[in-house]
Amino acid sequence: MLLKKLSEAAGASSRENEVRDIIRAEIEDRVDEMRVDVMGNIIATSGADKEGTSLMLAAHMDEIGLMVTDIKENGLLSFSALGGIDQRILVSKVVEVGEDKVTGVIGSKAVHLQKKSERKRPIDMDNLYIDIGAESKKEAEKNISRGDTAVFKSDFKELNGGYFTGKAFDDRAGCAILSELTSIDPEVKTHFVFTVQEEVGLRGSRQAAYDLNPDFAVAVEATTAADVPENDEHRYSTELDEGPALTIQDRKLISDRLLMQELIRRAEESNIGYQFRRTAEGANDAGVIHLTRSGIPSAVVSVPSRYIHSPHGLMSSDDYEDTKKLIKNLLTNFDKEGKLKKHD
Repeated sequence: MLLKKLSEAAGASSRENEVRDIIRAEIEDRVDEMRVDVMGNIIATSGADKEGTSLMLAAHMDEIGLMVTDIKENGLLSFSALGGIDQRILVSKVVEVGEDKVTGVIGSKAVHLQKKSERKRPIDMDNLYIDIGAESKKEAEKNISRGDTAVFKSDFKELNGGYFTGKAFDDRAGCAILSELTSIDPEVKTHFVFTVQEEVGLRGSRQAAYDLNPDFAVAVEATTAADVPENDEHRYSTELDEGPALTIQDRKLISDRLLMQELIRRAEESNIGYQFRRTAEGANDAGVIHLTRSGIPSAVVSVPSRYIHSPHGLMSSDDYEDTKKLIKNLLTNFDKEGKLKKHD
């Protein structure tokens, strides 16, 4: 299963190589053109000879991770965060470090040795370390260098009831969906763009959008599902099993109104359930794509996932498939006349 391969691959921001290789091997025989740009984005085009409207679909390859900043004399590794990591979840987690995927454990001072005041708050990242079992700096440096990245080591699993669990669904879910959709022949020129460094500032998508200058763009993402007991229902951002989530507004984007209406129409005509993302927190590649050049009408379609940015997310297979159906539907007979660009 492609989603399993992508979920288990290591791809912290700026080190997306393994993910990129999987995607390129998956899609290279199904697209008209494919290249990797200077930033490391994959730009694959279907319907390259079609005139008129062009569409950019974007999903980011990188995941949140850690970067080794120092190797101590005792062989322990200091690190900093790559992307938004909740430091409360780090202690005792297993990680893979560097290109050789050296196994390590994130450690801290044992609870028995902590002061009472220390036990009441998350341990600061500066007081955590990665332990790879090395006895000295010299031994650690045989396999690890400063600047190496680390990601959580997590197996992808299919659970009873039609759910997946694994790491990096943000945004390997989007990458898998776009990869699978390269098998169809779209009605318009379509750029399938797999971007880099989204988690550290939406960096790759800005350059790709400037290069392509498409008429429209849709970011295909994974987003927070907050239907858990500690949240009141009115604070749910999205819910599992309610279908793909459409973003009206987030921290960096107000989705193009006409493009949103088109997505809603496609969902309703095809009997695809959908929901609106009910929070304005967070951002994704569409936040910079829509500001590129003279402006690119943009929207976001997301697969809800519980516990994102952690070692184990949880996602509904039905939501995943319905998101894929909606994007596939969008690729058929999409706005050849450019009517969606006409505003009141």
